[in-house]
Amino acid sequence: MNNTGASNLTRHTSLVRFCVDVHSYVIYRPNTRMKHAIQAMNPHTSTAPATETLAAAARVARALADRARELALQHFRTRLDVAIKSDASPVTIADRAIESALRAQLAQAFPAHGVLGEEHGSEHVDAEYVWVIDPIDGTKSFITGSPLWGALIALLHHGRPVLGLIDAPFTRERWFASGADATLHDGRIAVTSGCVELAAARVYTTSPDAFGDDDWVRYERLSRRAALRRFGGDCYSYGQLASGHVDLVVESSLQPYDYLALVRIIENAGGVITDWQGRPLSIDSDGRVIAAASAALHAEALKMLDA
Repeated sequence: MNNTGASNLTRHTSLVRFCVDVHSYVIYRPNTRMKHAIQAMNPHTSTAPATETLAAAARVARALADRARELALQHFRTRLDVAIKSDASPVTIADRAIESALRAQLAQAFPAHGVLGEEHGSEHVDAEYVWVIDPIDGTKSFITGSPLWGALIALLHHGRPVLGLIDAPFTRERWFASGADATLHDGRIAVTSGCVELAAARVYTTSPDAFGDDDWVRYERLSRRAALRRFGGDCYSYGQLASGHVDLVVESSLQPYDYLALVRIIENAGGVITDWQGRPLSIDSDGRVIAAASAALHAEALKMLDA
């Protein structure tokens, strides 16, 4: 075979590999052209933020997570006073102290950016860049000594998630993704399982108590057709999905600070995450979220929810 033929074969093989296995872009380090192709397929990254801003934001996000981990572990499995908020969810001094500390760091690093947090509300959410933070996602787990809770940090650019971080302080794990780069789990590339059939899927949701009556009927119908269903996990379940250990997470009654950090993590690992109508998640979504290891599984699950 001559050099031209060999070159064409190499290009063809690379194209086939990419088309057959959508996860290839995280397994084989993608070139710039392939990253652009991924961005074109992904509506969340079609309008990219400035590269230098995203790089600086990544450094700050990791510093925020480090601080949140440090503070949370100081309070975990200690006797805490628990207050009940107007939405009947619990809150502790740890939740509020962590968010205050993170907001102070963000104000110093990015004074022009907006912030939306679970405990202290919103500031300048009409800004070009908006941070969305949940200091302790899984407060019920936190106050009962269960280890699967974490901090969630997202950055929105013109309303679209461009950076996401899940930090699990007790297990000392972290998932991170930004732009079109691969999702990282403790520095290693994370890839979803690629499961394509509900009958073979491992399904999680945090709690039956989070569903209204109609939504629970729909979830029950879907999850009973899966290979395995489990409860609990909060944000940790989405990290497990990104790393290939869980195939489907279906939830209701979430808030923006519960799900916006998950978008980049799931999508950049090869998965799909939307609302129950299949629409991209935004700050205005209705709180019903479905995350799947593959587009085929996502489509089948949506049909079951809508049946």
